[in-house]
Amino acid sequence: MKSRLFLYLFLFALLINLFQWSNSRNYVKANDQKVNRLQKKIEKFQDSTQQLLFTNLDLQYFALENNDDALSYYDHLNIEDVSGYIADQLISTNKAGKDNPLVPYAGMEGTMNINKIKVLNHKWIIADFSDGKYWGELLFNYTLKDDRSIEFTLTDHLLYTN
Repeated sequence: MKSRLFLYLFLFALLINLFQWSNSRNYVKANDQKVNRLQKKIEKFQDSTQQLLFTNLDLQYFALENNDDALSYYDHLNIEDVSGYIADQLISTNKAGKDNPLVPYAGMEGTMNINKIKVLNHKWIIADFSDGKYWGELLFNYTLKDDRSIEFTLTDHLLYTN
């Protein structure tokens, strides 16, 4: 009787071990598949992050804040954010209820205002303007003087047609 009991206990332990081994093998396979999927996602995100970084660097190529040669023209003025200062001065030409005097078009659906500005270097600015329905772009030459005043000269402009 005792030998049969040990035999049954041995078989029961063997079945439990077989079940544990099978279950853990399936668990490991499932986790390996999850890890592989996550690694592929990580690689895809790293590639897209790197591509976004390169795109961002391309977009910043024509920007005053990344052009040390152009920024050196304004070192003596001690302005911390030169492009922000210039953009603020250009935006300040927008007046409530009136067309911006630097925009060569009269507003047809409202007042023409400058909306978006990109300071390209120490001499040029590109800007976007609209009246809510019609829009266009402006190219300015500018001069930042020693007294921190800015003179804007319209170089070229275009109005998009619908």
